[in-house]
Amino acid sequence: MDLRQMQFVVAVAEEGGFSAAARRLHVVQSAVSGTVRVLERELGVKLFHRTTHRVSLTPAGEAFLPAARATLQAAEQARAAVDVLKGELRGQIKVGVMQGLYAGLHEALASFHEQHPSVVVKLRQAQAEDIRQAVRDGTVDLALVALDREQQRGLETRLLSQEELVLITAPTRRLPKGRSVTLAEVATLPLVDFPVGWAIRYSVDRAFRAALVERTTTFEVNDVLAATDLVRHDLGVCILPESLAARFPDLAVRRFTAHAPTWKVMVVRPRGEASPAVAALLRHIK
Repeated sequence: MDLRQMQFVVAVAEEGGFSAAARRLHVVQSAVSGTVRVLERELGVKLFHRTTHRVSLTPAGEAFLPAARATLQAAEQARAAVDVLKGELRGQIKVGVMQGLYAGLHEALASFHEQHPSVVVKLRQAQAEDIRQAVRDGTVDLALVALDREQQRGLETRLLSQEELVLITAPTRRLPKGRSVTLAEVATLPLVDFPVGWAIRYSVDRAFRAALVERTTTFEVNDVLAATDLVRHDLGVCILPESLAARFPDLAVRRFTAHAPTWKVMVVRPRGEASPAVAALLRHIK
């Protein structure tokens, strides 16, 4: 058994098929399927159920996968330790990002890449549950999330920022007098919302529940620019973190009088010693 065989098994499991794994590994499909078959013969078990339409792990494959990932990570850390002694960092880092949080990484990635150009950073945007599970099973090295600490049990967490969310509207939209609004008032307006699983949606849902206010969504979009464009044309209003709303100075901003949604951003990773490359990136994320 060698690292290449483990790498191929992990790729097939994560990509859900031999063709997709071959594309990811930049090899022909026959090389992937042949390598996996050889390993299965060595182990004396099937690692994958193969059908015409899908590939899935067998119980033996489910048991093999975490150990294979851990072995590949250990090998990567060993190579990284040697690179550190040589005065350079190489390899790759997989970073999970909840939808709506990518903007918080811009400056960190820019400074990190300038200092460590040989490290490849792979970003994976996904919903909250998927990101948490990805950190736990090792498919990402760290993640940016906006969830309660209680939801991160078993992971190492560091608070990056916390702020209130605000309401953005077209300047022409008439609202109750004053500089602030209530969630009950917002619930009567056409709301531009984000899909369940987005960090912003999580915060907004939690605030409305705390205020015991029912609301309906008029538009649901999976892109901040699309949301602000709808607001700009006065088709609805939207709730955004204040720092994100500041990027659109042509839109009007109102604060909430009570039960304001909050945006608590954390970086999470598995417990234990981080690889040199991951430790370096963590130093850039502030």
